[in-house]
Amino acid sequence: MTLQGWLQIAAFVAIVIAITRPLGWYMTAVFAGERTFLGPLLRPLERLVYWCCGVDENEDQSWRVYGMALVVFSAVGFVALYGLDVMSQ
Repeated sequence: MTLQGWLQIAAFVAIVIAITRPLGWYMTAVFAGERTFLGPLLRPLERLVYWCCGVDENEDQSWRVYGMALVVFSAVGFVALYGLDVMSQ
């Protein structure tokens, strides 16, 4: 491996370590329902996405609904990646 490769790995590790604590604090605040600095900007967008998808944010998701969402998401991802592969050939 070249020196440039090692420097890229070191830079990536340094960036991950540098953002771990601030990102952890932010995620803790979000999951606790506290106000965050990005809340006023992202909250209306979140509500719009929930409205478009027909999701009630106050309702818990059962394991069956979660499982079905996971299967559908995986299937759509598989089809999209397959389509990209077919188009690139």
